[in-house]
Amino acid sequence: MNSHIPVKNSQTILFSAGESSGDQHAANMFLELKAQQPTIKGIGMGGTKMAQAGIDIRYDSGAIGVIGVVEVIKHYGEIRRALTMMQQLVATERPDLLVCVDYKEFNLKLARFAKHLGIKVLFYVSPQVWAWRPGRVKTYGKAIDMMAVIFPFETAYYDAEQVPVRYVGHPSVDKVHANHSRSENCLRFGLDEHKPVIGLLPGSRANEIKRLLPVMLVAAEQLQIEEPDTQFILPQADSISDALLNTYLSSSSCHITVIKNQAYDVMQCCDVIMTTSGTATLEVALMSIPMVITYKLATITYWLGRCLVNTPFIGLPNIVLGKLAIKELIQQAATPKNIAAEVKRILQEKPYADAMRANLLLVKEQLGLGGGSKNMANLALEMLDLGKNLTATNLRRDGLT
Repeated sequence: MNSHIPVKNSQTILFSAGESSGDQHAANMFLELKAQQPTIKGIGMGGTKMAQAGIDIRYDSGAIGVIGVVEVIKHYGEIRRALTMMQQLVATERPDLLVCVDYKEFNLKLARFAKHLGIKVLFYVSPQVWAWRPGRVKTYGKAIDMMAVIFPFETAYYDAEQVPVRYVGHPSVDKVHANHSRSENCLRFGLDEHKPVIGLLPGSRANEIKRLLPVMLVAAEQLQIEEPDTQFILPQADSISDALLNTYLSSSSCHITVIKNQAYDVMQCCDVIMTTSGTATLEVALMSIPMVITYKLATITYWLGRCLVNTPFIGLPNIVLGKLAIKELIQQAATPKNIAAEVKRILQEKPYADAMRANLLLVKEQLGLGGGSKNMANLALEMLDLGKNLTATNLRRDGLT
């Protein structure tokens, strides 16, 4: 009597990414995985970048990429539906590995569910335990098999609680570079390279656009009145629709050049950038472009944050450096007048702008040599027992421990 036992000839990784940056990180990681193990299958929750990389998207995360207590409450029903769907996917597909990318609270719940079913969990991008609630290290430690951190100073928090941790490097280091020279980019985008160019980075979430873009546009209008030669450019995030953007741009007296899918080429054209807080600030830092950091949250979210957060800065370049190298205009301080004044100072005071660029170079040094996506792929393969003997010795040699 012959018995047929099905053989699993490929392994499946379930990815869970709830925001635009996580979508990009997961996509880059999966491309590295496929380069090493072409038979690996990727499924999960994410967006356009993950789909383009070859991951089978079972839930489009575009509707749940929100931040802040009030925003989460407003979208709670959809977030809850997404979590239920992902838990069902874990239970039915039984992936060989769950990779949770950022999107902390959602992915913590999903990780717990997967761990309970005996599925390995790799968490990519640590919650900011160095900024608030360091006790979360233990909480995450119970729900995961490995925490992959993107800042070198984060490993100490997990080592102290004996939670498996690996420093993989910041994913932005590899991807942040322009494809053309500044002169070429100015020509391509219809800009005069001899006149000031100011970039607007209002964010990749709809609620950020609604809060920050109107303020940035008024600042731009003020700057253009005082300096008529000033030019403005905005790199449009994939997650932001033309309709939403045009709602605000159509009512502005300022001409804003909008460019899709070429964020780093756009940044390279700029003499200074008004940017929302978040990953974008690190990307601007890696491009060595002077900036002013702005942010607005719902009032309740902001005051809750003030009570919980124990870091004096919100801008990632300032956090990495441990000092206020880039001006932060938050909440009531994020006014068109204040933003315009800081932009003018950067444009007009060369020593001030040069000092800022020097600090941005230090940020780049702190973030290391890159290779984050490849290191993540290697770590995933190691957890799947497909890695090429990634011993502790090798990791120390590569500067990753």
